[in-house]
This record gives sequence, structure tokens and C-alpha cells, in this order.
Amino acid sequence: MTISASDVARLRETTGVGMMDCKKALVEAEGDFDKAIELLRMKGQKVAANRADREAKEGVIAVATAPDRSAAAIAEVNAETDFVARNADFATFAQDVADVILRERPADLDALRALPYKDGRTIGETVSDLTGKIGEKIDVRRFALVEAEGGEVVAYVHPGAKLGVLVEMAATGDGGGDLQATGRDVAMQAAAMNPVAARREDVPAEIQQKELEIGREQARNEGKPEQILDKIAQGKLERYYKDHVLTEQAFVKDASMTVRQMLDAQKAEVRRFVRFALGG
Repeated sequence: MTISASDVARLRETTGVGMMDCKKALVEAEGDFDKAIELLRMKGQKVAANRADREAKEGVIAVATAPDRSAAAIAEVNAETDFVARNADFATFAQDVADVILRERPADLDALRALPYKDGRTIGETVSDLTGKIGEKIDVRRFALVEAEGGEVVAYVHPGAKLGVLVEMAATGDGGGDLQATGRDVAMQAAAMNPVAARREDVPAEIQQKELEIGREQARNEGKPEQILDKIAQGKLERYYKDHVLTEQAFVKDASMTVRQMLDAQKAEVRRFVRFALGG
């Protein structure tokens, strides 16, 4: 099959791997972009970890938090250009959407679009109205709601409103201190490091199996004996946890400790988080 130069360039930009290796991977994967990335990893290529922003649409991430901090909502609202994303009407609508989600707790996007907004119009009808007024397609792409059970939810939006995080925090024992301050540190960690889960037990089984498979294949390609491939793969999975599990990552504000050690010192725990990167 024919692999276009633009496909190769896109894979090169996403992974940081050389052009020829990217082309070979795409040919072997028969043009499947994600499969090509896996093939590069299996061959031991150093692949850039952060792919969250590729092909990102424009727009903003908006959050809303309950006064008692028991719940928070996060929404991604899209436009076609960054110019429109910085429009005051667009920004106001995005914030209003997050407020409606927090107040009404819709089950899904269809339920959200059917909710009343202003002047007798629904959220969905207002999206259509804004599209006509602004002259670009406007859309509510996704949302999430986090409710705390005996703790607090912390909301964080990175400057520029392209990235947002919700974190459910709780005190441990008789401690907890300032959960909002500790939770903000955790949220900023999640924003910066893009972990796949809060704890290793939360890492989906399919991701664990894929990492083990990649580890075995890398070791096999390096000529390691077959009988020790599983042990090597398990070691690589441990490394994966340290790099991609929130509580096991090095704390970005003090790399001498892990996030879990920081939480232990603050007598707090993170139960879950939601991270929205624009277009991710």
C-alpha cells in the first residue's frame, strides 16, 4: 500500500522517531497509526509519551465546583479556531455548560443537550444559535462529573484553558489538613505528567498486558534468553508504573519524593482524577 509523506511526518512528529523508521512501521502496520506506534515501541524505539494534543481541536476546558466542594464538573467545548475560543460569548457559554452539568447531573451528552439553558432554549439549541452567530461550528464534545464521598473535589484549569483536571481527595486517619492545597498539587501533577491511573490497581488490565507484551518483545529483540523474558517484562512493567501511575510518579514540585510520599506526609489520599486535554 502507499504511505503518504504526510502520514510519515505525522508519526515522526508524534513519536520523535526517525522518518525512515516511521515509514517502515506504517508499511508494516498497513497504515494503522496506533499500531505503527506499538510496532516502534516493540522494536525498542524511544517513542514520545505525550500524544494527548495531536490533532487537537480548538476550544476551552471549563470547570465548576460546588460551594461545599463535594462535587465538580468539567467540560470540553469546541470551536474551529483559537480566535473564536477566545471570544467572550464562547467562553461564557462554556462556563455556563459546566455550571449546568454540576447543577443538573445529566447522564450523557444527549441528556445535556436537552437541558434548558436561557430564553426558553436548550443547551443543544443554543449550540446551534452560537454556530450561526459566530460563524463556526460549536460543540460540547464531552464532560465528566466527580462527586466526593466523605472528601473534597479539587478542580484545576491550566492557564490558557486547554487542560483541566478534577481530583477527588480524602483525609487519612485524623489528618488531611488543607485538602484543597494538597489536591491542587495533585491536579497540577496530573496535568503535567498525564498519568494513566491514580493507583497501579486502577491501570486497565489490557494496558498491563500490552506493556508486558512490549517488554517481552523488546527483550527478545535484544537477544535475551526465552526463559527470562517474563521476568524482564515484569521489571519493565514496574518501570511503567513509576512513570505512568499518579501516586508512584516523582512529585513534580520535589523529585526527591513520590506523590504517594507527599500524600502520606499530608495525611491525604487521592481516590480518582479526571484529566481533559483539549482534543485528547
